[in-house]
Amino acid sequence: MLNANLYALFESRFPRDRTACCIETHDGRYYSWNDLDRATAKIANLLKALKLPQGSRIAVQVEKSPEALILYLATLRAGYVYLPLNTAYRAAEVAYFIADAEPAVVVCTPRNFGWVSQIAFAIGARHVFTLGDDRTGSLLVRAAHQSSRCETEEKDADDLAAILYTSGTTGRSKGAMLTHHNLAANALVLHEYWHWQPGDVLLHALPLFHVHGLFVASHCALLNGSKMIFLPKFDSAGVLRLLPRSTVFMGVPTYYVRLLAEPSFDREACAAMRLFISGSAPLLTETFHAFAQRSGHTILERYGMSETNMLASNPYFGDRIGGTVGPPMPGVSIRVVKGDGTLCAADEIGDIQVKGPNVFKGYWRMPEKTAEEFSSDAYFKTGDVGRFDARGYLAIVGRGKDLIISGGYNVYPKEIESFIDEMGDVVESAVIGVPHPDFGEAVTAVVVAKPDARISETDVIAFLKARIANFKVPKRVHFVPELPRNTMGKVQKNLLRAQFG
Repeated sequence: MLNANLYALFESRFPRDRTACCIETHDGRYYSWNDLDRATAKIANLLKALKLPQGSRIAVQVEKSPEALILYLATLRAGYVYLPLNTAYRAAEVAYFIADAEPAVVVCTPRNFGWVSQIAFAIGARHVFTLGDDRTGSLLVRAAHQSSRCETEEKDADDLAAILYTSGTTGRSKGAMLTHHNLAANALVLHEYWHWQPGDVLLHALPLFHVHGLFVASHCALLNGSKMIFLPKFDSAGVLRLLPRSTVFMGVPTYYVRLLAEPSFDREACAAMRLFISGSAPLLTETFHAFAQRSGHTILERYGMSETNMLASNPYFGDRIGGTVGPPMPGVSIRVVKGDGTLCAADEIGDIQVKGPNVFKGYWRMPEKTAEEFSSDAYFKTGDVGRFDARGYLAIVGRGKDLIISGGYNVYPKEIESFIDEMGDVVESAVIGVPHPDFGEAVTAVVVAKPDARISETDVIAFLKARIANFKVPKRVHFVPELPRNTMGKVQKNLLRAQFG
């Protein structure tokens, strides 16, 4: 029977010339495909030597580096379950994840070993290793003594490959269980749908603890046998320096805004590029058009989430429409439904639900929550709100939990934000609901104005009153220097509700 281990799929796509460069770092280090094979073998053999129970979780909170990606691949190769943790998490958060997932092995940065090891050992983890972003740490020291040859463990398609915890901006974070088949099916579709080509070079500026950087970007490059140029984090000057040697770039909207702020970013800087992809947060239409004008490239925006990987994407060939995430990916079924479960018509707003081989197995140790989040016909309820247009392109209106019910009327923040963002003096906005004695919730706008702009609360309200129904018009408008965001660029509306509620 064919081995369904995701690593086996990647290995089958390694280039014939394994001396070719697989990863190049920002500071000039090179890793060949042979290096990748040997390094993953050594770490996989170390994990196997620990005699861990089948299905053991390997929790990892380290800075981005080639070795961090190698550790992920080695975990797959050894047949264990990878659990990436955001490097911004602090002790209380890490304690929750380790207690919930009960990993057998925890890997952390050397500087955090003291407090991470205390948490890990107290909860019952068997082993704690360190891994630095400068090729230091006990993991590499221990792995150095292992063989550089390793048989990839046999896995079934339905076996777990990874657990990704949701951001937890409201309520308890949940561990989304992703199988080898979930990840492989999505990676293969993305590779074909985005027309990866021989000679493509991925400029990798995303973190490795999230779907976007770990699964979407890395998986596509590995499947294509493409070189990755690693930046430890996004830096607009570093990206500009490396764009002429790259063909594919993936980023969150903030990356594109920052590139546009660089005077030297122009068509010449992008002459070698084939594809710019955006995701993880909504891309402003203004940014979409400004980028096309400056670079000569139309950003391809797509839509996905931890539980599902990628769901929809604007096409590689054909129209890419700003403000939309395109049609469903091949093999994925997306529907938009009303509260009673009936399908919405074109341009009618409703709840987004999805079914496909990319959809996760369920939430870790939360069977009741898993059952709640699936419909009777096995569609996953994403929690997002959106609409299809007449062409079948999906637009995301917002999160269901961000829905504002004011005076009995449903108000979708994204709709109001899109109007506010049209104002010439506005950089961006976020619309939230705050408690109100009469309306239940009052619509409230939080606005970032351009430097030296002369715009007031009265101006915003008057602008909106001429364009949308009165019940949608904010009762208050607050101005802030910037919107709070998580590491993937998503606006943290829970913090805004706490501040202005």
